[in-house]
Amino acid sequence: MEAARELMSQGVIPTVEDAAAQAGVSRATAYRYFPDQRALLGSAYPIIETRSLLPEGAPEEVVERVRLVTRGILDSIVANEVALRAQLRISLEESGTRAELPLRRGRRIMWFQDALAPLHSELRPRPLRRVTLALTSVVSLEVFIWLVDLGGLSRKAAVEQIVWTAEQIVRSATAP
Repeated sequence: MEAARELMSQGVIPTVEDAAAQAGVSRATAYRYFPDQRALLGSAYPIIETRSLLPEGAPEEVVERVRLVTRGILDSIVANEVALRAQLRISLEESGTRAELPLRRGRRIMWFQDALAPLHSELRPRPLRRVTLALTSVVSLEVFIWLVDLGGLSRKAAVEQIVWTAEQIVRSATAP
């Protein structure tokens, strides 16, 4: 897993063979632990396999649910910033295809849909989709990078800015 993380930080999306070579173990040994690339990446970056970022017994209050999901995403971004920046760089290259970018597959939409579930009875599908996409576009690596690199905020301040913005989006969408 450490070898896979190291390769990702260098901008490589590692195969099991790549990680084995980096770790100095045989391919057979690596395949005993990781039968395929998806298993390897899921172990090296576990959030990619997570269906929900809400804890067991999550609150029903939507702003709090969105705050929990937002913080979960941002905690992962901060913890894996180097690898995620490398993935972003690869995704911006013309040759990169979505299939080649396992860390960039639109999971945030699913996580925010889960957070917004209590609004299904209050909002029609189109406005609910707009809120989901607004949150997904704001709670992102790209916005985090912009706030840190161009906005001059510390990582902690960038996280707080994004959390605040996500809360405002939900409050605006649910205001009478």
